[in-house]
Amino acid sequence: MTASTLVPKLWNYCNILRDDGLSYGDYVEQLTYLLFLKMADEQSRPPFKKPSPIPKGFGWDVLITLDGDDLETHYRHTLEELGKRPGMLGVIFRKAQNKIQDPAKLRRLIVDLIDKEVWSSLEADVKGDAYEGLLQKNAEDVKGGAGQYFTPRALIAAIVEVMAPSPDITICDPACGTGGFLLAAHDYIVKHHELDKSQKKKLKNGTLFGVELVDSVTRLCAMNLLLHGVGSESDADMPVVSKDALAGKHGEYEMVLANPPFGKKSSVTIVNEAGEQQKESLIINRDDFWASTSNKQLNFLQHIFTILKQHGHAAVVLPDNVLFEGGAGETIRRELLKQGDVHTLLRLPTGIFYAQGVKANVLFFDRKPAQEKPWTKKLWIYDLRTNQHFTLKENTLKRSDLDEFVKCYNPKNRHNRKESERFKSFTYEELIKRDKINLDIFWLKDDALEDSANLPDPDIIAQEITDDLEAALEQFATIAEDLKQSKE
Repeated sequence: MTASTLVPKLWNYCNILRDDGLSYGDYVEQLTYLLFLKMADEQSRPPFKKPSPIPKGFGWDVLITLDGDDLETHYRHTLEELGKRPGMLGVIFRKAQNKIQDPAKLRRLIVDLIDKEVWSSLEADVKGDAYEGLLQKNAEDVKGGAGQYFTPRALIAAIVEVMAPSPDITICDPACGTGGFLLAAHDYIVKHHELDKSQKKKLKNGTLFGVELVDSVTRLCAMNLLLHGVGSESDADMPVVSKDALAGKHGEYEMVLANPPFGKKSSVTIVNEAGEQQKESLIINRDDFWASTSNKQLNFLQHIFTILKQHGHAAVVLPDNVLFEGGAGETIRRELLKQGDVHTLLRLPTGIFYAQGVKANVLFFDRKPAQEKPWTKKLWIYDLRTNQHFTLKENTLKRSDLDEFVKCYNPKNRHNRKESERFKSFTYEELIKRDKINLDIFWLKDDALEDSANLPDPDIIAQEITDDLEAALEQFATIAEDLKQSKE
């Protein structure tokens, strides 16, 4: 059995259940619960013979014997009971509900699909890649909105390659989504290092840490990690937790890899005395932050700096506004350039994220000890945006599209770099003199403005116009909200 044969098999069952109104996301969630129960049962039998974390009476051995209303009732009670438990059980089953209303179809899923495989004996890359394939399909489901938690895997692979994680460090993603960065780091370490027994143990349970705000996404991440061999069914110390990362520090790490959620500023809806709904900005005030703001991405950037150990390394996907926004944004950029070594910026092309209208970058920086002089000496910017045209379906971003960036970055010795057409450096003095310390810097001419004969396909142009308009609309909405609040 390979991932390429397993994904269609798993997906065919989804099509059966979609007739009952089950979304892709609901299906992947139900699959997650049942897979966990089946694997816990397998692990308790020979040759593994591990103690099962599932309480007696709620395991796979009971579920497989039931049908009809008895099955539906018992499955519902099982989900409720396991959701109250600590550790991995609590993360996987928290607030879990049965969305499969037809007991006959639930039984088909249990008996014909899940029970037919010995999942624990499948190689981690087979079952893990199969599950990752389902998450990819779920992200492509526009209506479900799960795409916002899914970073393009080609981009993740390139970022991890230049960051080159090693087995002796701790790695955190404070907005981990379905776990793409963490798993890519795991795979890189396995591929590039000969691990001894203690290093393998640490990689399984003490190297990777994730934080995710949304319960349903946390469970997908936990299962994704588990299927790839990270964590275990009976884990008390979880590699991923469900909470608001911005609420405070949750440890310090040698490396942070993250794509924090794009979107509007943090706000809460309240009802005033007249019964009207109003949105109030949630300004985050933390003593360890340089500035107080309601801008989520600026807060994540500050948060990531606080959870980095001295001399730790970070790579963060950030929207354009983080590079040029005034006020708190200017303060944060000034402090980051001074207290960290902000050495590389990758300008990303449009059309690569499921969230529409996104213009983004990857910022690479190191945290340094306090000193009078600024740590940033030179910022190298690679422009992968100008004259690059990608879409989510016809012309997707491939890992090979990032080969030149990886070569220019020169991960083996990034202090020995050469400028090229797309790769330029700017000194600290040049950056600090720019209006509002604007880091949104570009120098290449857009060929489309000069050469109308070689324009990209109409669908690509239409998508890029849509992206630009949606990005502009997002900025106008933010300005309007700020103006409204300043009057009140």
